[in-house]
Amino acid sequence: MKINVKQMIAHIFLGVLTIVLLFPIIFAIANSFKTLEEATNHIWRFIPLNPTIKNYIHVFETLPFGRITWNTFLIAFTVTIFKSLTSIIAAYAFVFFDFKGKRLLYFTLISTMFIPFTVTMIPNYITVSALGLNDSIWGVALPQLADALGIFLLRQSMRTIPKSFIEVAKIEKVGHLRILSDILVPLVKPAIISTGIIFFINSWNEYVWPVLILKSKENYTLSLALQMFISAEGGTDFTVAMAVSVITMIVPLVLYLIFQRYIINTFALSGIKG
Repeated sequence: MKINVKQMIAHIFLGVLTIVLLFPIIFAIANSFKTLEEATNHIWRFIPLNPTIKNYIHVFETLPFGRITWNTFLIAFTVTIFKSLTSIIAAYAFVFFDFKGKRLLYFTLISTMFIPFTVTMIPNYITVSALGLNDSIWGVALPQLADALGIFLLRQSMRTIPKSFIEVAKIEKVGHLRILSDILVPLVKPAIISTGIIFFINSWNEYVWPVLILKSKENYTLSLALQMFISAEGGTDFTVAMAVSVITMIVPLVLYLIFQRYIINTFALSGIKG
């Protein structure tokens, strides 16, 4: 049998890369079901000798975990809906409207993706404080209601749609909202779904901005709860922190596994037209 050396090297590389990427997930799951003593003595054992769910029980007894999960979901859901709406409307305008300075405005918006969060952090914090939204989940969501990445991805998808569709609709005196809802949205639905999933996962996992805004435990998000257990008593709540990690990763992981085809296709198609 003829062996393709290049393919074999590629498969070995991909196999090693997969193991490296999966290792933190397997590590967290394994140690979340161990006692602290077993985790301390056998931290690299991936099958617990005496599996226990006490770490998970401790999490729900220590914090209002239902409320924290709801806070995280509400922020991620709100951010996803608003980012998706603003991205759809902006992408539609940039593709099918002609106005002076369109390219300059588009590239100015896209350039904001390269501005570090630390640059906008203080202005956003001052704005949120002035609105009295400190220690509020709405203070976390407010600065995230639009996103240049979403505009870029949806614009690229809409550019694949023939403009004749829109011109025919305009001849029939169909309004822009009807064009969006009845023609464009169904045609770019996979891109909207994948972009929305990316928005949701990013918001779900966010840590730096919530830690600046949220102070009360009942307003915490999952990422803040995880950090609290990691920092507690010099990290002695290690197995509990692993349990929180597992709970935190479940929703984004499931969403990605369900919609991965849409996400991959969206990024693949985003480079077709400049």
